Amino acid sequence: MERLERFYKIDQLLKDRKVVSFTTFMQELGMSRASVKRDIEYMRSRFNAPIEYDREANGYRFGSPRSGPRYELPGLWFSSDEAYALLSMHTLLAELQPGLLEPHVAPLQARLKEILGGEPAWKDIEKRIRVFQPERRTSPAEHFGIVATAVLKRSRLWIRHYNRKDDRETEREISPQRLVHYRDNWYVDAWCHMREGLRSFAVDAIRAAELRDARAKEIPAAELDAHLGSGYGIFAGRDVQWAVLRFTPEAARWVSAQVWHPKQRARFEADGSYVLEVPYAHDRELLMEILKFGADVEVLGPDALRSRVADALKQAARRYE
Repeated sequence: MERLERFYKIDQLLKDRKVVSFTTFMQELGMSRASVKRDIEYMRSRFNAPIEYDREANGYRFGSPRSGPRYELPGLWFSSDEAYALLSMHTLLAELQPGLLEPHVAPLQARLKEILGGEPAWKDIEKRIRVFQPERRTSPAEHFGIVATAVLKRSRLWIRHYNRKDDRETEREISPQRLVHYRDNWYVDAWCHMREGLRSFAVDAIRAAELRDARAKEIPAAELDAHLGSGYGIFAGRDVQWAVLRFTPEAARWVSAQVWHPKQRARFEADGSYVLEVPYAHDRELLMEILKFGADVEVLGPDALRSRVADALKQAARRYE
């Protein structure tokens, strides 16, 4: 029986039987006398439990409330393993986007720390878990919170959005459909009322955001997936083509373990090369991904994508002449 589970069992026994002997505690909990005593003392010191020993009744009972914080067991019944997992997940999320979730999960974090035995356990988790996101872009916490609220409350949202490609800002009203965490950055899939179509907006590129009273326009999930999940990367659309990429045997050791798209097709060739086929609607992000592999990848098709990659490599080579 996990420690927190024992606390709840002790609490329930005292409420049900009024007076509980050491023998009963030992039988019900399957513990030694010393272990029962430690748990009772822990409940007194950590949760301010008003547990008293009644000499006349030869057992423990709840007495009058003690001074200080009101006695209350943690409201979430987690085992220690579950608590460690949750704290580890919180650390990972905090590293992914520092500050975005901290205000909302701080109360839960405090209770989980108590379950694990206090600050030392938490400090050990912080020391043992490291997450590095070299391509992460920072998102203002207040904008993320407003966008998340609009998504969950199904409200329209006014945003001022910065377009990095055109180097300009636009103001528009959107109906947020869902938040997407993609390649270490947050995006909001939404219906854009200015463009009358589905768009994905990088949350870190939102310069201002305000909730609107109007109800968000609802887009069926199937339509969202058909439009925004049809091709490679975040730059989706309905006009989908298939890129055919051949990686060298050395690069294949890494690429074959990756999932570039849920509908991708792949095969190994006799010489160890790896041929990957992925759908895409816009080639901008796919082009950047291909160029990362330099001479370790060849675009077999379509011809337009092959030419784009070849031109980009030629321009890069000219910079070193």
